[in-house]
Amino acid sequence: MLAELTERLRGGHRALSPSVRRCAAAGAVGLVLLATGLTATGRAEPDLGRFYDQKVRWAACEGTELPKDLQCGTVTVPLDYAKPEKGTLELALARYRASGDRRGSVLLNFGGPGGSGVMGLAQGRKDFLGLTEGYDVVSFDPRGVGRSAPVSCGTDATSRALEATDGEEMSDPRDALRQLREVAAECAEHSGPVLAHMGTVDVARDLDVMRQALGDKKLNYLGFSYGTRLGAVYAARFPDKVGRMALDGVDTLTEPLAEQGLASARGQQTALDNFLTWCTEELACPFGQDARAAREHVVDLVASLDDTPVPTDFGYEFTGQDLAGAIAQGLYTKEMWPVLQRALAQLVEDGDTHGVEALASGGMAPAPSDEPLADAEDVPLDNLPAALMAVNCADDPDRPGVEQLARDLTRLRRSYEEASPVFGPYRLAQVVLCHGRPKGTDYIREEVKDLDTPKMLLVGTRGDPATPYYWTEQTAKRLGPSAVVLDNRNEGHTGYGSSECVHRKVDDFLLYGSLPRSGSSCGAEDEDRI
Repeated sequence: MLAELTERLRGGHRALSPSVRRCAAAGAVGLVLLATGLTATGRAEPDLGRFYDQKVRWAACEGTELPKDLQCGTVTVPLDYAKPEKGTLELALARYRASGDRRGSVLLNFGGPGGSGVMGLAQGRKDFLGLTEGYDVVSFDPRGVGRSAPVSCGTDATSRALEATDGEEMSDPRDALRQLREVAAECAEHSGPVLAHMGTVDVARDLDVMRQALGDKKLNYLGFSYGTRLGAVYAARFPDKVGRMALDGVDTLTEPLAEQGLASARGQQTALDNFLTWCTEELACPFGQDARAAREHVVDLVASLDDTPVPTDFGYEFTGQDLAGAIAQGLYTKEMWPVLQRALAQLVEDGDTHGVEALASGGMAPAPSDEPLADAEDVPLDNLPAALMAVNCADDPDRPGVEQLARDLTRLRRSYEEASPVFGPYRLAQVVLCHGRPKGTDYIREEVKDLDTPKMLLVGTRGDPATPYYWTEQTAKRLGPSAVVLDNRNEGHTGYGSSECVHRKVDDFLLYGSLPRSGSSCGAEDEDRI
């Protein structure tokens, strides 16, 4: 996947701009209620039979950039599982068919939240062909993402959130919060009814409908980054339907959004420092050969673009926060460092934003499709960040009141800037955008723990800039004896695409059920160590 993405970025691909997760019954009482068709509240369980009775119809995918052997299909899910009569959604799926003896499907989620699974599978073809020895390899655009009823907040939502939390605006925190509530209202207006039903609990239920529509008795699953949260929620909600599940780049299940943002800002700043140390050893580095001066140059470059954004071919202005997002994408793996270096050189030396634009969007554009899925031109430019915020806010039950948040805003901004002068403001804006939205579910924080499922493989990478390794340890302890941890002693976000050792162990588990001993590791040279 990285190789194909790298080639697209080298070729000057012009990407779309970015703008800047209590249903499980348990025990004898739950069993009795389910047996009688009642929920714990005494209401009749909604009839979902028509959704579970469907089968996916596969056909050739439309789109000139898609592999010829990739097939596309759809699955219908209820907008609201509690009230399925309120309407339905069509979700986009894609698959590579099994080349060997087919034993079912393995479903993939590439993270985000907000990443297109269809495009992720299309561009990651070579990485997953080994799994086709036993499975149809399937991915999907989750509700609100890509071609599956995409959400939007309008192209200037993130910039407005950044303005509201800018240091100059902090003299009146209540006015800043008013602006954030206006942004939340605009998100609801642009997105329609799907916005209120985008949490991970909803997507986990979609996963179960997909499992049945694919003809599988159990869900075999590979999730990356946010996809690990989705996998854990599915396992808690449907423990008897868990097959072989591998989670790579393990997300937290308990930390509030504010703490998650700080952890990410710190991790990305460390990755940026490492990148600049490498870059300044190269003559082609656009920041010279002094690492300390290079760090100051990047901070100044972000600030300069925030003050004077650069117009783009897509009718929006490329800001310093767009650049922070682009740099964050380029720091996910060392394999992307040369691409990031060239994109930054184009920007610094020629004022050309095409390379950093492509990085900021992951080099992906949605594939065209017939109705009722969204056509490519109908997918909003800000879909990825809008979907990311929708899911993260729906998954987070913390909604400080106006008075408390007004008191905390200045302190939060200072903490984020101390964590990273480059990524701090960008991450803080993503956190405070939940203000003005409905309170999220407490299901994940309260119920996703002590799982009674088959063994699951959790992969944590020591130098991961986005999902720190201690999250893997915390989540494994929370999930209980079902969790088997593989310690990837390497750098970069997730291990499957960069470590041959991790790749092999994940494939061996998914294909053959072969698990490493919990606590074993893949070393920097991909040597197994106990």
